Amino acid sequence: MSRRPGAAAVPAADLDVTEVERQLLARWPETRIAPSLERIRAVMDTLDQPQHSFRSIHITGTNGKTSTARMVEAILLELGTTVGRFTSPHLTDIRERISLGGRPISHDGFVQAYRNVLPAAEALDGESRTPLSFFEMTVAMAYQAFASADIDVAAVEVGMGGRWDATNVIDAPVAAILPIGLDHVDYLGPTVLDIAAEKAGIIKPGALAVSARQTPEVEQLLRAHAYTSLARLMVEGLDFRLSGRRALGDGQIISVDGLAGHYPELPLSLHGRHQAHNAVLAIASVEALLGEVIPVEPLRRALGSARSPGRLEVLPGTPEVILDAAHNPGGARALAAGLSDLGGQPTVAVVAAMGDKDLAGMLAELEPVVTTMICTRNGSPRSLSARVTAAAARRLLGADRVVEIDDLGDALLEATSVASTLSAGDGGPARVLVTGSVVTVGEARLLLGL
Repeated sequence: MSRRPGAAAVPAADLDVTEVERQLLARWPETRIAPSLERIRAVMDTLDQPQHSFRSIHITGTNGKTSTARMVEAILLELGTTVGRFTSPHLTDIRERISLGGRPISHDGFVQAYRNVLPAAEALDGESRTPLSFFEMTVAMAYQAFASADIDVAAVEVGMGGRWDATNVIDAPVAAILPIGLDHVDYLGPTVLDIAAEKAGIIKPGALAVSARQTPEVEQLLRAHAYTSLARLMVEGLDFRLSGRRALGDGQIISVDGLAGHYPELPLSLHGRHQAHNAVLAIASVEALLGEVIPVEPLRRALGSARSPGRLEVLPGTPEVILDAAHNPGGARALAAGLSDLGGQPTVAVVAAMGDKDLAGMLAELEPVVTTMICTRNGSPRSLSARVTAAAARRLLGADRVVEIDDLGDALLEATSVASTLSAGDGGPARVLVTGSVVTVGEARLLLGL
């Protein structure tokens, strides 16, 4: 079996980022999974194992992976470490997935990484019943780019699960596990314990795993996996913790009892209690890698300037716009709590979600903090229609709080208009929230000129 039609080769000398992305998208999509590490291992073998030329912090969990990876990267950069970061999916530019030195890989670097990996991928495609997928290819490109840049450490976000995720060909000395909930049940299993078992697969023999607070059953499973892998597991609330937090207009101040040291009154530029806990896990992960206390001034600079676009991202203006890529009930719950941090003013939500997500669960979490919900769709073929989303929203919010608009751009314009009307009342200045999917937020950023 070969790549899908439409991936006709272009001479290597004529490649640019647009053409590389077209060829990548012609491969099996991220939503089509053939659970195995055989293909990516074969490619890594051909490339002479670039993923073993640097140390890694491997990050899994249901929500918060990208933000945590970005904070790990920021801390290590402030410490003078040469850092690579792999995250997915991207918001607006495919190069976001591969970061070097805190910036997306250059256009030339992205194309060169593709050229370096392509012969190995094409050889595998000719031999395997299952071609190398879009995601496997981008992982191989990231690891090849990291090796070529001679980085010291990579912060690597799992794509889905952990055990058979393509990123899992690294032997990371540190595994970071964010809170585990229900998501991707078609691939990871129907229960939280099934999903936890898959995510525990990133804990390598002899590694140190740091975990966010989990349910007792999930924590027990992680401990059992660590024990059988001769690894150590450190858990938030027992071995390290968030010891203080207060919200501010431009972020928050947190105090952290880490694995190695106490870090009082750290500025964090990201909003929401969930981001405070993500920061705690990032600090513990870096401590685990270094085996020592993190110098406080570099840590303060890193967290004080941390950015995670599309994650409770506040865009000042009239009205204020908040972008958040929450796409499951856990993410929506964290978003709702974060909105409370930012104030209780009226909120007009623009929502477009994917068809394989728990829409009712997300809407139930958002209902208490949303004044009006504008239901729309994004440009993905996987997006739910505005009609389907609006029908679900009316069941929870009532017909008078729900508007149905097919086009995302038109939905944003309507949200601005509704927010202006609400601001003229007694509830204070209204704001616009865009949420439901990474794709939705990415398209909104482009429409907003970001």
